[in-house]
Amino acid sequence: MFTWPRLLASGLVTLAACGGASSSDPYDAGDTASSSVDGGLGVPDAPEFDPGRFATRVVSFTPGACAGFGQDHLPDIVLGPPEGGGGIKGSLDVLSLGNGGVVTVAVEGLVDLPGADFIVFENPFFIGGNASRVYAEPGEVSVSNDGITWATFPCDPTLSTSPGCAGRRPVYASEASGISPFDLERAGGDPFDLADIGVTSAQFVRIRDRTEQPCSTGPGAPTMNGFDLDAIAVLHAP
Repeated sequence: MFTWPRLLASGLVTLAACGGASSSDPYDAGDTASSSVDGGLGVPDAPEFDPGRFATRVVSFTPGACAGFGQDHLPDIVLGPPEGGGGIKGSLDVLSLGNGGVVTVAVEGLVDLPGADFIVFENPFFIGGNASRVYAEPGEVSVSNDGITWATFPCDPTLSTSPGCAGRRPVYASEASGISPFDLERAGGDPFDLADIGVTSAQFVRIRDRTEQPCSTGPGAPTMNGFDLDAIAVLHAP
């Protein structure tokens, strides 16, 4: 168990005009098995005390149709550690991108080392508590060193088991649970290895919603469509 400080930071947010879905996802509940706090990564015992180990700034946000949830808490709502709701319910500590929405955040010194290099936390949950059925809103993940040239992890939102998409696995790391966001076996979320796309380092992470949720506009329209970003944890940094 560790003490989870509230990490706040500031950033530049650019809002642009507008443009989510459920899927079944066989998820191995064994991923929540016990492990050491650092997940065998060789990182410091409590890197969660360092705000530089999470997204440090919101560079831009272009909401899609039926977005809105969490925008009034930008940028802090996507900075710092995740507040996962576990396998039964999704967290509300999130920014909803809306249909086709895109958010770009800055990270400090993300580098490729053996194994997963960073984790993206969304808010999927098991439908009816059934670990073989996950309510998921997939997101496409890209990285860049200059914010201009991007490398993208393959993501097929029509395949519920597509390992290249974020938003597939429930999030267990939170202040309430005491689970470290750097514990690969217990934290949940979706890990990514830069080596999988031939990248050695990155300064920016971009997430694009790839769901296909129906979206009605007008009074009473939903505000939580699309990928819901909770946090990004940097596992490997200089």
